[in-house]
Amino acid sequence: MSGIDQNRKTSGAHQIRRNTTAMIDAAEESFDAAHYQGIMALYAEPGEGRTVQLAGREGSVVDFVRCSYLGLDNHPDIVAGALDSLRRAGTLHWSCARTRLNFDILGELEEDLSDLFCARVLTFTTVLAANMSAMSLLASGHLTAGRKPLVVFDRLAHATLAYHKATVAAETEVVTIPHNDIEALEALCRSHESVVYICDGVYSMGGHTPLEELQRLQERYGLFLYIDDAHGISIIGDRGAGYARNLFSDLGDRTIVAASLGKGFGASGGILMLGTARQELLFRRFAIAHAFSASINTAAIGAARASARLHRTGELPARQAALRSNLALLDNLLPTKDIDSQLPIRTLRLGDELHSVAAARHLLELGFYASAIFFPTVARGEAGIRLCLTASHTTDQIIAFCQALHQIRHEIETVKNSRGK
Repeated sequence: MSGIDQNRKTSGAHQIRRNTTAMIDAAEESFDAAHYQGIMALYAEPGEGRTVQLAGREGSVVDFVRCSYLGLDNHPDIVAGALDSLRRAGTLHWSCARTRLNFDILGELEEDLSDLFCARVLTFTTVLAANMSAMSLLASGHLTAGRKPLVVFDRLAHATLAYHKATVAAETEVVTIPHNDIEALEALCRSHESVVYICDGVYSMGGHTPLEELQRLQERYGLFLYIDDAHGISIIGDRGAGYARNLFSDLGDRTIVAASLGKGFGASGGILMLGTARQELLFRRFAIAHAFSASINTAAIGAARASARLHRTGELPARQAALRSNLALLDNLLPTKDIDSQLPIRTLRLGDELHSVAAARHLLELGFYASAIFFPTVARGEAGIRLCLTASHTTDQIIAFCQALHQIRHEIETVKNSRGK
């Protein structure tokens, strides 16, 4: 089928292979350059607001890398919640599978989050652990009325989703379709009795999934949706339900939303929002990271409970409004392909990997830290600068950053033009 990378059975087995060697060979030069230029794997002491103090460097740096979109990661109430919970428990961590013994405060947190997001919420140490836990259950057919589904991945689904294709393919057929290709997805829905679609809600390099179109396919064909909304949580919705959860009045038995407690939410950990008691039972018994690993630690539990309380106050909409105001300023000063999006990720395409590394290094010299993005994070030839805006960035910081980036981009274009002549 045109536009679809379909992995079919060969000699009774699904052939899904990763090519890690080819990926490393293609990307290593860019990584070497980024490390040599001192723009990767940095260590820093937190500062006020969005500033950090890099080890071995004088003066603070304004950070546009962290994904704390509402600026909650250093909120005093959340820090206090972490400390209070740690003191109450008298321990940081229990080395015990979730199926055996759990902190009572963890049960309280999951009940609180379930009420906050109108779903059955399970917590995990990371969104990666949540996604890993879901993949085999999705493939098994236990979430799709006993029928093993065709599992369809969006081509740009996050690495913590795409990594598990081989695990899914061990049980059922796997297909990868072009990014946000609703036409290709609908064709598969017409030709298969049961289909699961795996995608991001908000994509980490900008953009989002067309949820209204997915809802249409769900209503018409019974499509099962698994949406990783790690970057959409908290920034949208009356109580911060996020980009994906906010659009569904009820998750029902055909939608699962994964989300982060460590980005917009400002704490630590990952969650799954489930729609039915049967799903919750299956995950609590058979999800890999639930049955064979430990829970988030007590400090993270306390931080998340404090954030959940904050999500019920007027501070949440105030911070959401501050983020929208900052985005409007940024888009006016630095138009990108995502202009006017209410989602806080922006990417500036430069094309050449080494130009992107050099731009990030120049920004750092000017007192700003933003991510150089290159293959395999983005496609070859799509390298550039990624910036994450937050409600805590000041007007002066945004203006100065945009001025610096305009200057750097002009210098790059001047070099390109001179070489072209």
